[in-house]
Amino acid sequence: MGDKIRILIADDHAVVRKGLVMVLRLEPDFEVVGEAEDGRRAVELAPILSPDLIILDLKMPYMNDMTIQMLRALVPQARIVILTGAELNEENLDILASGVDGYVLKDVEPDELAKAIRAVAQGEAYLHPAVARRLLNRMATETQPPSSCVSLTPRELEILKWMATPATYREIAEKLYISESTVRSHAKRILNKLGQPNRAQAVLAAVRAGLIELPE
Repeated sequence: MGDKIRILIADDHAVVRKGLVMVLRLEPDFEVVGEAEDGRRAVELAPILSPDLIILDLKMPYMNDMTIQMLRALVPQARIVILTGAELNEENLDILASGVDGYVLKDVEPDELAKAIRAVAQGEAYLHPAVARRLLNRMATETQPPSSCVSLTPRELEILKWMATPATYREIAEKLYISESTVRSHAKRILNKLGQPNRAQAVLAAVRAGLIELPE
């Protein structure tokens, strides 16, 4: 990744796209490299533009879990953030469960959106509690919960609870008076112990196993 985070925006509402472009271009470390009006156009543009991060509207034409899979295959280096104001019905939950890196609601403040983008671009994940609860409810009816026999140290459990919030690893480090590298080391061990690929999935697994609760 270069000095700036290269962003591709896909939303079928032109006003929303233009608004996002205006907001994101105020951030000195963001570069909007392209816009797409639907999922199909996003798939076409992504390999051409090679973005670091793709923002996708959850409810637009040609947007489904296959769209996510195609983007993953075409631009594996790109992080994917869902920006949604749509009701989380079963089809939309299929998309969210396909392993995107961030879930952001459209009523988010610009500063919080920028924070989420930076966190995801750095390899973290942004998990909105409201979306997480819907995913958990859906997962509870489909699969057995993961084992609750995972052994976490008191510090790992403390960090895991913070991982369930929108706080970045740097902010967690400041709260706990430790270095960011220490937080990342603990987070890596937590992911390994829970057998999860990223922060968002680790939090979901930990909640289902009864290790932590989602914040209000």
